Amino acid sequence: MATLKDVAELAGVSVKTVSNVVNGHAFVKPENRRRVEEALAATGYRPNLGARNLRRGRTGFLALVLPELGIPYFSELAGLVLRAAQAHEWNVLIEQTLGTRDGERAALASLGAHLVDGAIVSPEALLEGDFADLALPVVMLGEHTVDLPIDRVGIDNVRAAEEAVRHLVASGRTRIAAIGAHPARGTAALRLKGYRAALAAAGLPFDESLVATTLHYHRAEGAAATKALLALPEPPDAVFCFNDLLAVGALRTAADHGLRVPEDLAVVGFDNNEEGAYHRPSLTTVAPDKAAIAEAAVTLLRHRVETPDRPPEQVQTPFRLEIRESTAR
Repeated sequence: MATLKDVAELAGVSVKTVSNVVNGHAFVKPENRRRVEEALAATGYRPNLGARNLRRGRTGFLALVLPELGIPYFSELAGLVLRAAQAHEWNVLIEQTLGTRDGERAALASLGAHLVDGAIVSPEALLEGDFADLALPVVMLGEHTVDLPIDRVGIDNVRAAEEAVRHLVASGRTRIAAIGAHPARGTAALRLKGYRAALAAAGLPFDESLVATTLHYHRAEGAAATKALLALPEPPDAVFCFNDLLAVGALRTAADHGLRVPEDLAVVGFDNNEEGAYHRPSLTTVAPDKAAIAEAAVTLLRHRVETPDRPPEQVQTPFRLEIRESTAR
């Protein structure tokens, strides 16, 4: 492999000048920079990131802790974090917790053993005290009901849920169900709060029988919850699902019952997974800016690693309601 000395000899400059170009320093004469860049291309030089990270006191790795890689939202987010981390010269170790408190606590406890610079964590069941003994910089993904002095990145789940339900109300729906309530998921509590706020704003009563709790956010749970809701004496005319997989399950049950979507039952999801866009009918969904979430999380973690004592920061990324065939009459 080519070395800095090889590049310097070919370019006719000092090793220090080559190092300045490779490390992006501005104080290099334009002519010298051009010669170095040509020499870098000719020799195929690649920097030794391991040595560079050792000089910086970094490992060159970050941990990404997610509930389930089988859920499209998290697998897509993982890919976007990998891309963002690469731009910051980080490799990524991924841990799956299955969304349980034990799994999440074990992941946090093992971070130090992995020799990582920090972690990006998407918790679903952790409590406030579980973060007390963190020994590494952490950025939390998503909004949560626990109040912690930790860097966070997420969307406004309450407002997003409100917008989704307001859209259903505007289309003339009056019995709107919610699928995805969960006793231990902070994000679910926030989306339920937005659902209730939109009903109240529209003058519609909150009916506990129209709220379906699911332990998991998979297609099967969405299908089963929709079947139970359709068996009610007064079934819903719309369902707001807390993720797209639940909504795909709802669409399947609606078809099995001979219902037309959206004429008989309107369906809204959350996450904007690719599957929903190609379903028939295509799925209306809340679409978070996942690329912005990934980039903000990696950037926040880098700032935390470089300046450990800086005040915690909360970044709220945008979302939009993607209206498709499952709600458009």
